[in-house]
Parts: sequence; C-alpha cells; structure tokens
Amino acid sequence: MLPQSPDRRSMRRFDMRLPAAIRLADGKEDEFQTETQNVSARGVFFYLDRTLAAGSRIEVTLTFPPHVTLTDPVRVRFAARVIRVETPLPSARIGVAAMIEEYEFLRSSPAPEFTAAFMQGWKMGI
Repeated sequence: MLPQSPDRRSMRRFDMRLPAAIRLADGKEDEFQTETQNVSARGVFFYLDRTLAAGSRIEVTLTFPPHVTLTDPVRVRFAARVIRVETPLPSARIGVAAMIEEYEFLRSSPAPEFTAAFMQGWKMGI
C-alpha cells in the first residue's frame, strides 16, 4: 500500500459546475467554452478538448449564478497560470488546473444563449 501524499492545497475547493470561457493570454486563439469542475479562492479546475502547456497564461471568465451569490448572477474574469495538465487516455478530455493571479468583476451579463446552455447543469456541492 502506498503512503498518502500530503495535500498541497492551501484553500478549500468547492465542486462547482459553472460555465467558463477560456482564452490564451496571448489572444491569438479563439475562446473555448467549458465548465468548471471545482473552484477555490486561488484556483480552478476544468476540462478542455485541447492541450495547454503547464506555465501557460490564460484568461478565464466565469459566471456565478444567483443560488451561489444569493443575489444577481456575477461574472468574474481572471488571469491565471496553468499549473497542472492531466493527460487522459486517447479521445478523452484534458484536465487543466490553473492558479488565479488577478481577477476583476464584470458589469455586463453574458449572452443569454451561453447561460441557457449551462443553466440546467449548474450544481454546487460542498
């Protein structure tokens, strides 16, 4: 039996399925739509259909729904650095863990068709 490795997480993670738009910080790529798997005050984990290199800078925009904010939906955009990439079996999605470096709250609400696509899937587990 292998000994358990110490958990290096410094902040509590929350299982939250939130709509997310991912863009490489260099701005040369299109925006990729996905959904978060978990979120903390310092990081986020999500899956993509493409690989990102560890160390890459990305921009992530999340929408927190009313049942999380206890008010109107809140959009947050943050700059993050990819710290871990989980390469799956062939044809599976790629897991990406990113550390949040900067963030800002956005005033405008997202496009209705974007949030409608995720509305049924929004879940929160603590």
